Amino acid sequence: MTDFRSVTDETRPAPAWATGGLIFAATMMIMLGVFQALQGLVAIIDDDFFVVLPNYTFDLDISAWGWTHLIIGVLVAVAGFYLYTGSAVAAGVAIGLAGISAISNFFFIPYYPFWALLIIAIDIFVIWAIARSGIFDG
Repeated sequence: MTDFRSVTDETRPAPAWATGGLIFAATMMIMLGVFQALQGLVAIIDDDFFVVLPNYTFDLDISAWGWTHLIIGVLVAVAGFYLYTGSAVAAGVAIGLAGISAISNFFFIPYYPFWALLIIAIDIFVIWAIARSGIFDG
């Protein structure tokens, strides 16, 4: 009688596309974090760089947005580095931070529309890549 329990899911290697997607997501998170931190630094250093639209619902000072983007950017970049470990906890934190990054850039659309929409799109793709990587399958 053959024992089918000798071949388990732990012995099978992860599919190449799943590993590639996770590495891509980690690399993109590092790049997004650096770009977002630089965006925050620009807003902190030069308040006149971003054009402020009148009567915007979420009216925050540009320096406040700068500090917000700087902090989120640093956290996203660090999460991207930890995502290389392949930890499910790191993947969960990375998905959460990518979501926070997308939301913060949604509120930043009136200040710098094209850049904010590009960051949102890449954040959504990163969330998809991490979720589809199979890292949560255990």
